[in-house]
Amino acid sequence: MNGVPGSGRSLGLDTLVRLQRGQRPAAEDGVRRLSVPEGMTTPLGCDAVAVPARLGPLVVPRLPRVGCVYADGTHWWWIVPSDSDYALSWPAPAHYSQGAPLPGAARLIHRPEGTVPYTPPIPLYLALCRVTGTTPEWSRPLSA
Repeated sequence: MNGVPGSGRSLGLDTLVRLQRGQRPAAEDGVRRLSVPEGMTTPLGCDAVAVPARLGPLVVPRLPRVGCVYADGTHWWWIVPSDSDYALSWPAPAHYSQGAPLPGAARLIHRPEGTVPYTPPIPLYLALCRVTGTTPEWSRPLSA
């Protein structure tokens, strides 16, 4: 039987992924962890998807909801719930960042209405696939 010995309970893959991600290293020099605007909460944790700044304006009109977005001169960071990369490879040149580390120069350029800072990850993924010309992972043929 899989799981916690002697407890009668099994650990699911989701639990194992969260345990592993709980062991994240501290922020690197010159990088700070995201701080959401006052009055906002992150009930699902917080990760970020970085994209080159030139792609940001192409993505915005393709989204049903835009959460908090941070930017510096070269990248935009879209705030998504933790583990939004679970079983998903984000299309290049996007970069998925666990724990939402941001460079010191990043500033908030979009704040949504309400108290939740997230951009829905699946629409963001699909918008990024569209603007980068990438076929979504689940639409690719299986290799033999």
